[in-house]
Amino acid sequence: MDLSTTKRRALLKVIVLGDSGVGKTSLMNQYVYKKFSHQYKATIGADFVTKELQVDDKLVTLQIWDTAGQERFQSLGAAFYRGADCCVLVYDVNVLKSFETLNNWHEEFLKQADLVDPDAFPFIVIGNKIDIDGGNSRAVSHKKATDWCASKGNLPYFETSAKENYNVDEAFLCVAKVALVTEHEHDHDM
Repeated sequence: MDLSTTKRRALLKVIVLGDSGVGKTSLMNQYVYKKFSHQYKATIGADFVTKELQVDDKLVTLQIWDTAGQERFQSLGAAFYRGADCCVLVYDVNVLKSFETLNNWHEEFLKQADLVDPDAFPFIVIGNKIDIDGGNSRAVSHKKATDWCASKGNLPYFETSAKENYNVDEAFLCVAKVALVTEHEHDHDM
């Protein structure tokens, strides 16, 4: 087996968390399939999509896990979270409650994922649906979101519109880059 080629490929597990209706599935569908549906369909349990992309000289396959935001699915169990390389926290910039529950999702992930070094684990925060009402119905300011991200250790923050395909690729490229760093660090644990 040629080790030089295996190191150039990476499979990264990414978990997407957030309240119901914030646009988790829409973001993933836009990123992977370049499609947006106006019909809202709740995700039952968990589902994943894969996307290949090039990061520097590596071919990266992102395995992006979508979760149902309903509270009854909140405890999907440790097995679901285990082995994750990055966690994406999504909220709707027009719904204050979806922003306020980011704390719960953040804690839930840390509790379930059983990480060796929780402080170093990469989270990325996405404020979605910035297209709605031309931005006039925003309930969470950019500053409020970036302050929260700073308080959690300077988490990368992106504002997106899955509908308009705004900033979606950029957000997931950042996911791939920070997840690669984590994966690289796993290698040294062996």
